Amino acid sequence: MSLAELGRFDRMEAHIIVGRLESEGIPAIAFDGETSIGDGSWLLIPVRVMVDEDDLAEARSIIAA
Repeated sequence: MSLAELGRFDRMEAHIIVGRLESEGIPAIAFDGETSIGDGSWLLIPVRVMVDEDDLAEARSIIAA
């Protein structure tokens, strides 16, 4: 299993996308979501949504719809 980056989103949108993909049977994970919470810059750092490389095309079509 090799992970591929689906995209970079604001923190809330990334977690919504992860939930949407998982509801369609595509495992997904949000990376960097907890980065810099201590200094308050977490709203400025994009969160990477990662999926299995084999699911990337399907995941892109789901979020495009």
